[in-house]
Amino acid sequence: MAKKPSSAFVCRECGADYTKWQGQCAECGEWNALAEMRMPSVSRGGLSTSMGASKRSGFAGAADSDIRLLSDVDLDELPRIATGTGEFDLVLGGGLVPGSCILIGGEPGAGKSTLLLQTLCYLADHHEALYVTGEESPQQIAMRAKRLELPTEKLSIMAETSVETILAAADKTRPKILVVDSIQVVHCEDIASAPGSVSQVRESAALLVRYAKQTGTVLLLVGHVTKEGSLAGPKVLEHMIDCSLMLEGSGDNRFRTLRSNKNRFGAVNELGVFAMTEQGLREVANPSSIFLQRGEEIASGSVVMVVWEGTRPLLVELQALVDDSHLGNPRRVTVGMEHNRLAMLLAVLHRHGGVMVGDQDVYVNVVGGVKVLETSADLAVLLAVVSSFRDRSLPDDMVAFGEVGLAGEIRPVPNGQERIREAAKHGFKRAIVPAGNVPRQKIKGMEIVAVRKITEALEALM
Repeated sequence: MAKKPSSAFVCRECGADYTKWQGQCAECGEWNALAEMRMPSVSRGGLSTSMGASKRSGFAGAADSDIRLLSDVDLDELPRIATGTGEFDLVLGGGLVPGSCILIGGEPGAGKSTLLLQTLCYLADHHEALYVTGEESPQQIAMRAKRLELPTEKLSIMAETSVETILAAADKTRPKILVVDSIQVVHCEDIASAPGSVSQVRESAALLVRYAKQTGTVLLLVGHVTKEGSLAGPKVLEHMIDCSLMLEGSGDNRFRTLRSNKNRFGAVNELGVFAMTEQGLREVANPSSIFLQRGEEIASGSVVMVVWEGTRPLLVELQALVDDSHLGNPRRVTVGMEHNRLAMLLAVLHRHGGVMVGDQDVYVNVVGGVKVLETSADLAVLLAVVSSFRDRSLPDDMVAFGEVGLAGEIRPVPNGQERIREAAKHGFKRAIVPAGNVPRQKIKGMEIVAVRKITEALEALM
């Protein structure tokens, strides 16, 4: 039967597709962003040639699927593969899961390739591993491995950007762990658009993920980030993968944080801390001690809070600076937390706490480059702002946490008792916490101040 070719026009920015070309994408509003994408040819009988090729190459169709009752599914967990780094295993949820797809993103120079190279050199002693590089030459990878003093005798490396060639090599060598660095430079030969476009990234990732699922291979993809700090490429890429990790850290900071934004096999928002050294990335066993390196004299506006990252508490210093504003519109600047959250807390402080800072510039910084995503930092932010505004230092052995509501109430947060115990472990003697988080049994050496409203917290502070 004659085959009828078809094509679609896909937006490079958002991934929306159309049946014909148009100047502006109706979804994201970008101009001249549509690129033609050739679709699999379809016969008049309704069967795609790619479907027939898939059946011939061993891909199972719907008729060959193994249909079982949910109660008959084996609940035994798949054996996880340890990466050799405790912090990396913690973020992954216990290690690498066979058949999983993991996307690691980060700024240039954050250490993505270094972390994966260290991991693969360790895993190559026990499992077949293949490192595919599309941006660097094998000589550059070898030079980095030599500088980091890594064992390279058993690690296989390949410089390639064609997905078809990568899959053919993987099908021949059958690696247990496959790294593709990076997904933005690989391309499919059947797609006319340039590498890095929405259609290329989506189809290349789909082929690699399908291979990983069918062969039980651990697939690690490296992704670039945009100027806004989000992963580049279509949003559909995050739906294909099992785990999305972000390696954060500026070039002038020796510490790097690895956070999980999505994880089907572990906790979300888990945080791992690494230190960049001459021998590569080294895990930090006790992150709280790193973020609590305070000066000998505690200045006003500094307070220690206890945040919950994934499955463990973390002690972080928060600093606030309140200064007279010389502008008609006072500034509100935040580093490490949401900007709109600060504006809301300042309004609550004025309405229910009686402290007016509307004519002041307010700056809030979370020390160490940590990004606080939960609401347990609300109480610590208000205490730090009042401390800086009144120019009165807080005790250096005090911690605080709690969520602040619009009515001025202090709401309890999850895992309150574990947070207090973590603070006591690091030598803190006093804690200002919501009344709902007061533990039933007293914690030795810890004075707990229970508060229900902002006014009670300010009284305990002053």
